[in-house]
Amino acid sequence: MSSGVGGALGYEFDSDELATLALTHRSYAAEHELDVSYERLEFLGDAVLQLAVTRHLYDAYAHLAEGELAKVRAAVVNQKALATVGRNLGIGEFMLLGQGEERSGGRDKDSILADVVEALLGAIYLDGGYEPASDLVLRWLVPLIGERAASPGELDFKTRLQEVLAQRGLLPRYVISESGPDHAKSFTAELWVEGEIIATGSGSSKKRAEQSAASNAAASLFES
Repeated sequence: MSSGVGGALGYEFDSDELATLALTHRSYAAEHELDVSYERLEFLGDAVLQLAVTRHLYDAYAHLAEGELAKVRAAVVNQKALATVGRNLGIGEFMLLGQGEERSGGRDKDSILADVVEALLGAIYLDGGYEPASDLVLRWLVPLIGERAASPGELDFKTRLQEVLAQRGLLPRYVISESGPDHAKSFTAELWVEGEIIATGSGSSKKRAEQSAASNAAASLFES
């Protein structure tokens, strides 16, 4: 088990037990009468992840203020980003899941993939220390960090749009529609203001569709 997931991660575990524990979902632990799952390692790994990203932002982006740094970090350290990392690494095939979770598609659930990535970071921290864990975080996330840090003030168009409209006594309303199969849904958001559609946007989640619509409306509204 450790050699398989270690190969995917690019890290060789000294402790097979830690590697296996980081992949053990509570549904599997319950079915096999085990006392522990990856959840404590996930808790530890989250702290390692936060520190690695925060330190990189602090060192690499001296021109950004604290609030902007926090926005970049939030855009990088989240379930969607970590699930993408887990999916790209093929972590799903190594997970130990209970039968019910297996049948419900647990190997490709964002929530579980993100949790396991954090648990693996916790395991690596205990197995080899902070440096190899931090190195992996940066290998996975530096491109995304750079992308988000390029325009931190534009990360949350919904909030900015709401602030601009509030100054004019207006409120935005989003109407969401969806299409596609359950495993690959696409969402479209219509942005309504005073009974008119002022923009639309699409994305792989409701939140992304809303952000896209707000972004599309931003140029004209922020300039006017």
